[in-house]
Amino acid sequence: MVKSGEALATGGVHTPNHRWVISAALARLNNLYPNKQYTARIEEWLSEGVYNDTDGHYPERSGIYSRIENNAFIAIGRLANKPNLFAPVRKNLQTTYYYMEPNGDLVTTDSRRQDQYTSNNIIGYYLQYRFMAIHDNNRFFAGVAKYIENLDGFKKNLLNISLFHFLEDPMLLKELPVETPLPVNYEKLFNTSNLLRIRRDNTTTTLFGGAVWPIIIASGRSNSPNFFAYRKGNAVLKYVRLSSNFFSMGYFYSEGIKKAGEKYILHKKLEVPYYQPLPKNLRNKTGDYKLSPSIDDRFWNKMDFSKRPVSNVKTQDTTVTLSETNGTNELLFEVNGLDGVPVTIELCFNEGGKLTGVSPGSKGDSFLENGFGRYEAGGDTIQFGPGTLAGRTITGLEGERYSTHFGSLRTEGMHVYLTGVTPFKHKLTFS
Repeated sequence: MVKSGEALATGGVHTPNHRWVISAALARLNNLYPNKQYTARIEEWLSEGVYNDTDGHYPERSGIYSRIENNAFIAIGRLANKPNLFAPVRKNLQTTYYYMEPNGDLVTTDSRRQDQYTSNNIIGYYLQYRFMAIHDNNRFFAGVAKYIENLDGFKKNLLNISLFHFLEDPMLLKELPVETPLPVNYEKLFNTSNLLRIRRDNTTTTLFGGAVWPIIIASGRSNSPNFFAYRKGNAVLKYVRLSSNFFSMGYFYSEGIKKAGEKYILHKKLEVPYYQPLPKNLRNKTGDYKLSPSIDDRFWNKMDFSKRPVSNVKTQDTTVTLSETNGTNELLFEVNGLDGVPVTIELCFNEGGKLTGVSPGSKGDSFLENGFGRYEAGGDTIQFGPGTLAGRTITGLEGERYSTHFGSLRTEGMHVYLTGVTPFKHKLTFS
C-alpha cells in the first residue's frame, strides 16, 4: 500500500475524474499511514477546482462517472476534513433523482461518455444517498435511499458487496432520517445539458437537444441522436430518431431546447454547398492542396475547402415540437428546404414486447403505414401513430460519418419506421 502511495502521489492522469479517485485513495492511505506527500498531492489536485454546473453535472454528465466522483468527494471530505466537498455531491444527487425512471433506470442520453448509448441504474448511488441523508439529516435523500432499498437487484448488485464501506464508515450504520414523500409528478428542464424530464406517476417523457456541435464521434462529446423516449410502466419506447437522405448528413441533432408556452422545440438548419474552382492565385499544377474537412464536416479531401468559393447552397430546416398533457405526448415533425428528400422516423421499443398494427419489413423491422400501432409489455401498452409510408428504404440512416467506415448506431430492440418526403409535416402521438 505504501508503494502504491508513492505512485499515486507522483503519477499523472488521463481524465478529470482520475484526479478525484487518486485523491480519495491518498486520503484513505493517509488515514492509515500519515504522509505529508499524500496530503500535498491532494491539495495540488483540488487546487485545480471542482467543476459542477448549475444543474449538478460533473464534466462527463455521466451516471457512471458522477457515481465515481461522488464517492471520491465523500471520502476526501470525510477523511481529509473538507466538508465543502459535499456541496457538489448534494447538487448531483438532487439532479440524479429526476433522471430516474420508476424502476430505477437512469436516463443517459445527455452523457458525454460511453454510457450515452447504454443503461445505468440508481442502485449504484445508494451509499451516497444514505451517507448524505444521515450526515445532513436530509429527508429527501433518505426517501431516495429507502426507494432504492426496494428496487429489484438491490441486495444482489449492491448490498452483498458493500460490507467494506459499512466497516470503514460507521456513520452508514446509523438510522436513516424519516423520509419525505418523493415527487412523482414533475416537469424539469435541465438547461446545461438541454434535457427535459416529465413524470406523471408511472409514465415518463424524455426530450433531448444537447448534442455537442460539431458532431464528432469521440469520448468526451455528447453525440446521441436519441431525442425522445417514453415509458408507461413496463412498456418502454427506448428512443425516437429522425433521419433524411439530405447529402448523407444522417440523423437529426438539435441545437438545444427552446420552451415556447407549454411546448418544447428542437431545431436545426443544415446548409450544404457545392464548391467552385479555387481562385487563380491559389492553384498549382501538381494539384497538391491542403487536406481539410468539407464545410459541412461530412468528409475530408485534399481540396483546401475553406479557400474555395461556394454556390448552389442547399438547406434543410428541421423542427420537432413536443406537446405533453397528462402523460400523452404529441411530436410534430416539420422538415423543409430542398424538396423531394426522403425522411425516416425511427422508433425503437424494448425487446421482448408485442407489436400490433404494423406491417413487417426485413430483419425483424416493422413499418407503420397508417393508423395506430400498439406495443405491449408486462401488462402495459403504448399506442402510437398515425403512420405514414413513402418508401421502405431505411439504410444509411447514420450518415456519411458512420457509413464510410461501416459503422452503425443500430441498437437491440423492436424497430418501427415511418417514412415521408420533403416538404414533410407529420404529427405523431404517444399515449
